[in-house]
Amino acid sequence: QVQLVESGGGLVQAGGSLRLSCAASGRTFTTIAWFRQAPGKERDFVARITCNMGNTDYVDSVKGRFTITRDNGKNTVSLQMNSLKPKDTAVYYCAASDSLFIGRNFYSDTRNYVTWGQGTQVTVSS
Repeated sequence: QVQLVESGGGLVQAGGSLRLSCAASGRTFTTIAWFRQAPGKERDFVARITCNMGNTDYVDSVKGRFTITRDNGKNTVSLQMNSLKPKDTAVYYCAASDSLFIGRNFYSDTRNYVTWGQGTQVTVSS
């Protein structure tokens, strides 16, 4: 059974750090991404990594604060989140695809990912 399992969410004060992990089981993927969804809002792209070359992309609001990495041996992708802000509060989801996605319009579109984790809550208090 193919599945993604996220872990590492929690409650942290503004300025703090959290590390999210996404463990893939059942198969390997070409691209793994993190999205987040705040209450009442759409699910938005955060970051993605290509599992072969390790190429990364980020939404502007997290550049310099978040880092996405992969461990192919463990089939795991992590999202290190530093200098967290209250506006980072959301449910964070990892998603996987077999495509490389050349272009932001493609890798940031939720419709291009077929496998999703269950989500993990991140709450940043002010």
